[in-house]
Amino acid sequence: MTVLLLIPVAALAWKLYQLKRSPHDIPLWFVTLCLLFATISYPIAMPGGASGVDTVAGHGAAKLTQNVLLLLTVYCLMSFYLFSADGQRARQRARAEAVLVLAVAVIISVAALSLPHEDFAGSFSTADMTTPQVALFYGGAGLYLMYALGMAGWWTRQYARRSRRPHATGLWMTAVGLGVMAIACAIRAVVVGLRWAGVAVPVPFMNAVAFLLVASILLFITGITYSGARARLSSLRLWLRHRRDHRRLAPLWELLSRAYPDNVLGPASEAPLDRWRARGVHRRYHRRIVECRDGLVNISPYLLTENEGAADISGLAPEELALRLHQAAARIGGSPAHRQAVPVAMSLGPGRQADVEQLIAVSEHCAKLQEATC
Repeated sequence: MTVLLLIPVAALAWKLYQLKRSPHDIPLWFVTLCLLFATISYPIAMPGGASGVDTVAGHGAAKLTQNVLLLLTVYCLMSFYLFSADGQRARQRARAEAVLVLAVAVIISVAALSLPHEDFAGSFSTADMTTPQVALFYGGAGLYLMYALGMAGWWTRQYARRSRRPHATGLWMTAVGLGVMAIACAIRAVVVGLRWAGVAVPVPFMNAVAFLLVASILLFITGITYSGARARLSSLRLWLRHRRDHRRLAPLWELLSRAYPDNVLGPASEAPLDRWRARGVHRRYHRRIVECRDGLVNISPYLLTENEGAADISGLAPEELALRLHQAAARIGGSPAHRQAVPVAMSLGPGRQADVEQLIAVSEHCAKLQEATC
């Protein structure tokens, strides 16, 4: 259970990071608060967390706190949808929903506080539902959760049907999680009614409903962070590839920068962490490509022999081009060319990456030549 807590904590951390970048985004505020309340309520629901809260605040405090937090969680979720889609009516509708959730919170609090500790003891599966306050506590919270989660699930489904992947995948996961949570709350409300009437409900069945509720919460949290996590994963893969290609271009870049040091661009930032930041990594990567291309343009006239033209060296194999680059760099010493520049190491396919792969192939052969001369 402790490991599962990492999921909502990671989701909350991600939303806090987004909120720091967009502090005036009202829907983002509500979804962040939603995750905050859900994250706080999750450990309180655990046996160790509940006993700790009860020890500090009194018996039954954990149960009441958890249920109030869940009410606030679904209210913030509804408000997120209201401010995302309802336009000018969002504030008015959000205030009305706030009055409703406040009324439900007051009702279940009064019901809980009016009971002796021993009558409020136990969990949902063991509580005495024939006591009116106990039935009101669980029934009132369950019915509001069913209403709010059902509405949020319906809204999410509408968004998911109009969206494309990967956003649609995350929205469908969220919609399913919300729908399952609403169903679980509806089942619990029916169970409360049956037990209030004196009908016995099997404990394994109630435990299965509780497990369904916990699993749906985790599915919901996973869904709302899916598209963002996938985007971060794609960014990480690009960051790793640019760092790797930057190193692989180093032998070619070193050869050309020694021949033409004026082609080396100055660093845009001297911050210590810029070496590891995504922006710094991408900037150095693209700068190295530009510097390599500028160097190849400058040195290309020296790659031609007397009887060769531009067409003769445009298709040179990477190993042959690397050999000629070493010979030309040792011969020219940065002196200006008297012949026109010719294209060399041109990409064999469309796109920027094909061009980079061609440069890397030449660079790897330059590295082999450097090792051979050492």
